[in-house]
Amino acid sequence: MTTPEDKDGKRRWRPPADAKEAKDKRTLTERQRVKNSKLGKSSRAWVERQLTDPYVRQAIEAGYRSRAAFKLKEIDSRFSLLGRGGRILDLGCAPGGWLQVAAEHKPAALAGIDLLPVAAVDGAVIVEGDVTDAAALDRTLRALGGPPTVVLSDMAADTTGHQQTDHIRTIALAETAARIAVAELAPGGAFLCKVFQGGAQGALLEMLKQEFDDLRHWKPPASRSESPETYLIAKGRRPISR
Repeated sequence: MTTPEDKDGKRRWRPPADAKEAKDKRTLTERQRVKNSKLGKSSRAWVERQLTDPYVRQAIEAGYRSRAAFKLKEIDSRFSLLGRGGRILDLGCAPGGWLQVAAEHKPAALAGIDLLPVAAVDGAVIVEGDVTDAAALDRTLRALGGPPTVVLSDMAADTTGHQQTDHIRTIALAETAARIAVAELAPGGAFLCKVFQGGAQGALLEMLKQEFDDLRHWKPPASRSESPETYLIAKGRRPISR
């Protein structure tokens, strides 16, 4: 995927033409076509939800790659994570919406890593690789030029339809992100990650309480009410004892 250049020669991401067309055709007739389509019940419900979701419309209009960009904006508005001049690491950064929001805050350095290819974001270094691959993670960290002041993770495992399994798999990713944050964050730094509501967060919460001065749970308004996701916000990384 490539990004077009604007009149100033800067590369900007633009939503695909068919996405804009879909937004322009959100009529009763279009919804009836979706209802009468040959899609399965769950697929049809997903399409209908996308057509009526105000965050999807706003993301397209603002040029964000996903509605998840608004989750980060809301979290930052409440907890002030993305200060100007910081070094920000985004784990599992595809499709790039959180990188776009982070870039708006003019960080000193911004880097992301994901298994999937991610189109360029102005001001960000993006590494295609696994966060558990030491070499790939090291390349991402070196792009920051120093310890990160903020580590972000919106990673979630592919859903299986079994709530407890999905919860455990997503908690495992959150624990991976937390271990990276604890090992790499500058003193005073902050960590944000997604978790699913459930009963398997004990070890993760205990680790974060020991390593950070402040730990909060919060579900931003942009998170769908039916989703089990919530976010952990840890601030004030304590200095590592030697």
